[in-house]
This record gives sequence, C-alpha cells and structure tokens, in this order.
Amino acid sequence: MATALRYAARSDVGLVRSSNQDSAYVGPHLLVVADGMGGHAGGDVASSIAVAELSRLEGESHGADALGHLEEAVRRASARLSERVREEPALAGMGTTVTALLRSGDRLALAHIGDSRAYVLRDGELAQVTHDHTFVQHLVDEGRITAEEAEHHPQRSVLLRVLGDIDSSQELDTSVREARTGDRWLLCSDGLSGMVGHATLREALTGVPDVGECADLLVQLALRGGGSDNVTVVVADVVDVGTAPPDHTAVVGAAAAEHARPTGDATSPAARGAALGRPAPAGDDGTGGAAGAAGALAAGGGRRRGPWPRVLAGAVVLAVLVAGVLAAWRWSQDQYFVGADADGRVAVFRGLPQDVGPLRLSSVVEEAGLDLGDLRPVSRGAVSEGITVDDLAAARRVVATLLGQACPAPSPEPEPSPTAAPTAGAATAAPTAAPTAGATASPTPTSTAADDDAAGEDVPAGCAALDGEG
Repeated sequence: MATALRYAARSDVGLVRSSNQDSAYVGPHLLVVADGMGGHAGGDVASSIAVAELSRLEGESHGADALGHLEEAVRRASARLSERVREEPALAGMGTTVTALLRSGDRLALAHIGDSRAYVLRDGELAQVTHDHTFVQHLVDEGRITAEEAEHHPQRSVLLRVLGDIDSSQELDTSVREARTGDRWLLCSDGLSGMVGHATLREALTGVPDVGECADLLVQLALRGGGSDNVTVVVADVVDVGTAPPDHTAVVGAAAAEHARPTGDATSPAARGAALGRPAPAGDDGTGGAAGAAGALAAGGGRRRGPWPRVLAGAVVLAVLVAGVLAAWRWSQDQYFVGADADGRVAVFRGLPQDVGPLRLSSVVEEAGLDLGDLRPVSRGAVSEGITVDDLAAARRVVATLLGQACPAPSPEPEPSPTAAPTAGAATAAPTAAPTAGATASPTPTSTAADDDAAGEDVPAGCAALDGEG
C-alpha cells in the first residue's frame, strides 16, 4: 500500500544561547535538520544554506535515484558554503550538521553528517538510526569509554565531521530504509538528544499521538532539562496515503528568521533562571514595572519615611552582591577550558570563556604550541568558542587530541644501509673519492641546514612535545 508522511517541526533558541543556529525543513517528501556551528562566524548562515539547498528536492520525482539525488544536494550545499566563505572571509570556519530523509514511494533515503540524529519508533521500540560523528563517539567505538560516560563527557560536542569540511576521508553516512506504515521518525539537533534521555524520548514519542503536540512536548522536555543549546525537532509518522493530511511545507529556526522568538517553558527552574536576566517589558505587573511601583506606593499609604531604612537596606543589598561576586569569582577559578588568545594561539585557560564588558574572566595556564590556523575547520570553530572541561588534566587531553590532528604523522626511521668491507687491495678513500674497483660502496645520506628548515616548515611547535611523549 502506498505511504505518505504526517509531520511537524519545531525550533527553539533555548535558555542559554543568544541566537538560534539550528534550521529545519519539512514537506511531503523531505525532512531535514541542520545544526550550524561557528558561533559569530555564521552557524545560522551555514544551517540556512544547507536547508535552502536541500529543500529544492521537494516536489521532484526521484524514483530509484532518490539517494543519489540526496547526496548530490548535500554536495551542492557544501559547495555553496565554500562559495559563501570566499565571498565573506569572516565566515571562515562555519559549518553545519545535516540529517535528512527523502521519501520516494515506500523508501526513505537517509543522509547524515555530524551529531544531529535520526530515530525510528517501530512496534514500541525506539532505535537510533544515525551514528554521531563526534570525538566522544569515537572513544566509545574504540572501547575507551562507555556509552554512559559519553553522555557526560566534557568533549561530547567536539565534531569530527561536519558539512563544509567534507573531503575524501570524511564522507556522508547514507542508507535506504523502508517507509513502513505505523513507524514514527524523529530528527533532532543535539539540543534535544543531549538534554533528554533515550527512555524519556521513547515515552514521549509513544504517548502523544499528534505529531505537532509531540514535537512541542519534546522541546519542552529539552528546556526543562536545562535548555543549554538550541533545540530543533522534526516528528513524522508514516501513514497510508489515503489518511495523510494535505501537503504543506514548513521551515523553522534560523532559516525562517524566527530564532529570536523563545517558546520556553517559563514554569521550569531553568526558564525562571534565564528570565532573571531579561528586562521586564514596559507596563509589566512585576515589581520592576510601572504597575509594581504604583502598587508599592499604595501599600505604604503615601507615608514618608526617613533615609536610614533605605540606607540600611542598600548596605545589606551591597553586602550580598559583594559576597555573591566573590563566591562566583572563586568558583570561576576552578573552571578550565581550551581556547584561543587574542593572537590566535591555542592555550589552556583557567576561568570562564565569556568576558563581562572589559573584565576578563580567564587567564592562560599553559600554551599548547598550536595556532588556530593549524587546526581543521571543525576543531578551529570549537576552540574559538572554548571547549569547557572538568579539570586541568582533561584540558591537557583535549590539547593532545588537537595536536594529534594537527601534527604530521612521524616518518618511519630509515633502516641502516649495510656497510660492505672493501675488497683486498682497495685503498681507503676520502668521502669524496670514488671507490676502488671491486669495493662495494653504500650511498651516505646527507643533511643540510636548509633541509632541516624545510622539514620543519609549518609544523606546530607543540608537535615536538608530542613526539617526545611517543
């Protein structure tokens, strides 16, 4: 029986980020989630470009070539990202994840790169279909850490593959799946999967039949979990074609320019905490608004009071603020991150990666012997934003990983050439003299200062320390 999709998409800036770098597209044939990276370097631009390019697949008849068409669209998006960087060099280092499903008949072509995810709920069981292209997942695959440890690892957001940095060694993950009636698909950015556990995702997807209400619930769950990142969700049911709703398309997130509009749950503790930093709107009924001031005056009956209560109250408030600032400062000095200094050198910092106006909240502890330019674009973007870690030892492990990516692989040491004894009667010759007849001579490699300089050209200084450890 022919199938169709019933779908909904939601995106929220979250409770910590100042802008939304996620984008998503949904239509009768295509579902896409893209999570941009690059901070001020244009993560929102990258995800918007990817969604715009992929959305051109909507409405086409792809047949058996659906997967090839999807791969080609992703390649075009990558080329468009490179073109945009050439036009605007300030966007260098931007990139985006992509997880996309293209429906063709009863088949779903899947393309994936990065750490956005695709899940399928089938017969009550939820399975993760995609594989995260992250440093932490690489550690799990090698058996160095467990999946449970990966959920709280300080480097879990460090990407190894991302659109915009594709080369021969960083290919897309692609596959073709069956579009089975009754399946429910979830595509999401890590703002959901990083905040909400697998069991809770399954419960929400199982318990809420309507796709729109389910997407709303998933966003709320991410916000209640902390909302530390942008949250983007696509929920789609595979249904019989006769029961599908009328075709429509929707774009959400940065691609729709709606990323400044929060839809957070104001009743959660995290939302209330975030709201403290927002100015109250004019006419608000809170204590900071005009109505609040009028209410306070009415409560006092207009009675004039002396200055001492106000002075005492001000002193108490000041003391509390000073104590809070000192406590926050002491706490910040127990934090570490790997970032870049003003000259673009990679270093380990103590403190917080954010500054407050002219006040710097961090200081350099150790230099890494690397420049930002030595890093791959994905790592460069992560370091530019600051990779937060639990302690100094963890920061050093991050530096070792970055050095491993940036330093050239050591060349194997040449085997010593056999030295043959000269035949009888052969004269001892100076190094420049030709060997006498019958003597077997081995070529002697020579090295000059110029050769040594060439060999070390463009090699980060920190590579010498890495070689020493080996």
